[in-house]
Amino acid sequence: MDSRSWPPRGMRAPDAALYIGIGKSKFFELVEAGRLPKPVRIDGCVVWDRLALDAAFDALNDKSTHVENPWDTICT
Repeated sequence: MDSRSWPPRGMRAPDAALYIGIGKSKFFELVEAGRLPKPVRIDGCVVWDRLALDAAFDALNDKSTHVENPWDTICT
């Protein structure tokens, strides 16, 4: 992402994955599984809505997804 003081509302896949804090392959895996939202198409551009990403991330954030030792986990 660039140095704006505000995040964009629509993000392409690399920026959306970075926004969530994961790599593109894991991002696409979660989109395919329905755990993250599908993108929207604006003419020829495919973008993810930041607010939809926020809502999906909030939904992931329950006690069943918390880990005791975050240093033991590997995210690809």
